[in-house]
Amino acid sequence: QVQLVESGGGLVQAGGSLRLSCAASGRTFYFMGWFRQAPGKEREFVARIDWSSGLTSYADSVKGRFTCFRDNAKNTVYLQMNSLKPEDTAVYYCAAARVPTTVQAGFGSWGPGTQVTVSS
Repeated sequence: QVQLVESGGGLVQAGGSLRLSCAASGRTFYFMGWFRQAPGKEREFVARIDWSSGLTSYADSVKGRFTCFRDNAKNTVYLQMNSLKPEDTAVYYCAAARVPTTVQAGFGSWGPGTQVTVSS
């Protein structure tokens, strides 16, 4: 099992930026993903990074605004969020997978989540 802990959430005005962190420990994993869940909505895929190559994949709704990157030495993955919009308000989760997927069921380990609130 992989242990994941997110940090960096908070309250920001529209147009602002936040950087989320996800510290990982435990078993070997190959892909790290970010998901989010807004009130009353289903959890949705945001971004994914291949831990080895650094290759990334993003949801259309965040392309060009969010950047996912990792620090191998710190076993930490980051989600840099720029040009934030009120519709980005959600609880953000990081998750670990052993295959390249964007489907929730493919991620076996999840962090507890961190709240991001974007005010208009």
